[in-house]
Amino acid sequence: MVLLREGLCPGLTVDMVKALQTEDIRTVEDLVSSDSEELAQKCSLSYKALVAVRRVLLAQHTAFPVSGADLYEELLSSTSILSTGNHSVDKLLDSGLYTGEITELAGGPGTGKTQLCVSVAMNIAHELKQNVLYIDTNGGMCASRLLQMLQAKTTNTVEQMNALQRIRVFRVFDVFSLLCCLQNLRACGLQKGSVGGGSVKAVMVDSVSAVVFCMLGGKQTEGMSLMIQVATELKMIAKDYNVAVLVTNHVTRDGNGQLKAGLGQTWSHIPRTRILLQRANRPGAPTSLRTATLTKSSRQPCYLMEEFDLCEQSAEELKSRFSGKRKLDTTA
Repeated sequence: MVLLREGLCPGLTVDMVKALQTEDIRTVEDLVSSDSEELAQKCSLSYKALVAVRRVLLAQHTAFPVSGADLYEELLSSTSILSTGNHSVDKLLDSGLYTGEITELAGGPGTGKTQLCVSVAMNIAHELKQNVLYIDTNGGMCASRLLQMLQAKTTNTVEQMNALQRIRVFRVFDVFSLLCCLQNLRACGLQKGSVGGGSVKAVMVDSVSAVVFCMLGGKQTEGMSLMIQVATELKMIAKDYNVAVLVTNHVTRDGNGQLKAGLGQTWSHIPRTRILLQRANRPGAPTSLRTATLTKSSRQPCYLMEEFDLCEQSAEELKSRFSGKRKLDTTA
């Protein structure tokens, strides 16, 4: 709601604003929705001047209609899809991480959330040659593991170093430091966090729950507010700078004993897409085998499941040993 004030548009003088306020016309909405002829008589204003001001304000503040086709074309031109390098996860994400959105990996300890994040960062930096900002809140980012992944992809040391330079790691261990880090990145347009001033295509936070969960519940009333601030910063980064945001979260159990993402109902609306990671507890299955279940998506049917091996076995090899994608029984 825009208040009427001097200089808001040509012709809107102090005397006109005061005259309009005597008839309780205080906002642009009040002025454009009133009868101009009747208002001019009550306020002793020039009808011609009042209509001219009204037309200018309408042009300045009216939302013009945009067709669905134009919106779709704008979406296509601004959205990029970043492959995670994991065939199974890409299938669940409908080809990969989408820029402008928040994607969440939820899972218990040892389910591979951090390893998958590191693998995604490596793939974006090496294969796609894009810059990545990795915010580590639990000390799980291991440079030696990242280098091992790169060495498995290429033996060229120059390529390895170039990929490593495209990944910028920030270590924060409380929610206030996380907020400060996100705000600083947004304030400088993400450029200071990238190599050589290049653009950043992905921001990862591993994990959000590690610094937020301890602030929720009990007598700490500010915890929910801090969580919303973190969510707002991540959404603004994703939208304003057209980057893909990937976060990790812990899990809890609902009333029926089923696993669900943590941080409560409020946080559940923040990610556009959510994947639940679990160990594949099946006779004969390797300990490194994981299941990825799509629990929230605007593009794919929910409760699709994929299996993948943390030891980076090929998708074809996994398919020959196990069943691959399967549909969960939602009635169970």
